[in-house]
Amino acid sequence: MGNCYSVQCSFENSLLRGRDFIVGHANYVCKLKQTLPTLSTALQELRAQRNDVQREVDVAEQRLLESFQGVQLWLSTAETIITEAEKLVSNGPQQMNNLCLGGCISKNCLSSYKFGKQVAEMLQKITDHKSKGAFKKVAENQPAASVVVRPEEQPVALESTIQKAWSCIVDKDVGIIGLYGLGGVGKTTLLTKLKNKFSTTTNDFEVVIWALVSKDFDVGKIQDRIGGNLGFPDGSWKNKHVDQKAVDIYRILSNKRFVVLLDDLWERVDLNQVGIPKPSQENGSKLIFTTRSLEVCGEMEAQKKIKVECLETEKAWELFRDKVGDETLNSHPDIHNLAKEVAERCGGLPLALITIGRAMACKKTLGEWKYAIEMLKRCALPKLENEVFRLLNFSYDNLPNATMKSCLLYCCLYPEDYCIPKKISGILVL
Repeated sequence: MGNCYSVQCSFENSLLRGRDFIVGHANYVCKLKQTLPTLSTALQELRAQRNDVQREVDVAEQRLLESFQGVQLWLSTAETIITEAEKLVSNGPQQMNNLCLGGCISKNCLSSYKFGKQVAEMLQKITDHKSKGAFKKVAENQPAASVVVRPEEQPVALESTIQKAWSCIVDKDVGIIGLYGLGGVGKTTLLTKLKNKFSTTTNDFEVVIWALVSKDFDVGKIQDRIGGNLGFPDGSWKNKHVDQKAVDIYRILSNKRFVVLLDDLWERVDLNQVGIPKPSQENGSKLIFTTRSLEVCGEMEAQKKIKVECLETEKAWELFRDKVGDETLNSHPDIHNLAKEVAERCGGLPLALITIGRAMACKKTLGEWKYAIEMLKRCALPKLENEVFRLLNFSYDNLPNATMKSCLLYCCLYPEDYCIPKKISGILVL
């Protein structure tokens, strides 16, 4: 009797489980008319939520904020879910055509069951993922940006000037600093040294930007150099009008403590036109520029004007001697004095001392040194009229052949910082 009862109970349990299984299968099929439209609605809501979060991330990244990894993971997962859900929704009409008798019976029960189950599971997945996407914020300030270190020449006798300039940088009352001096005196070397110093000295600046300006500057090119520092995409952004670029640059920099370094100003640059907010005590930002002209410092409203001086006689000789080398200087007893005269005629300009010193490094006869002195005398100009003309003239005369001299003259036809073509009307420029 006991065994019969046990068999009967097992049979009844099996029937119950079977019934639940069939009912569950039937529910997936019968509810398709409800769950499929609900899935379409949930899909639209997830798309909208995804778009909103992505828009917040885009705006934050335009402001140079760093999006959270969790937000990026949510967006990636949302993209996958949306793709899967779109596929189900697109298959919906075909599956609905299989239903009959009010939608409770299917012409292909197995296919309808599997599809109904997928729809129900996807609906739950979307619901769960939507609940995880309620972010209070999607990004935060990036850690202090590491400064891109520029290759630099070893500064010669610039230590005191560097220290003077840096003291102005840390002075809260100074926002705009002008570094002025003769061409070839080392202004760019000084500015490079200051830029690199931001990477080794503790400071609270968030963005450090370098841009070459040059003579006959183009506002758009300056903006492109700044935009590259700020991470704007090269393609679409460079095609914008200068006014729109200025708005974009201003929007970023106005929310940052920045340092902008502009090299080689020949005239006033309109900061508003470029998009650079004027440095002030309130924003704590800095503008540092180099120029040959004290007048430009005034036009740029520099609160501090620092003159980069030529080298004193002793320092100039040390630099020149280092470039010529002891082997050449000791090759004849009289070369040492001749070399000192050549160094003096360089006027303390580091660029002249370096370039002419290198050119004379292989000159080991008295005739060559006397000729160099004569050439430097011959091309002397009134003081400060054109302080680097002698250097250019001497460099030209010391080129090894006519082809290289022609190339130098050809390059002189183009403005500074210009992309010089290698071919003109099918003629290859050597």
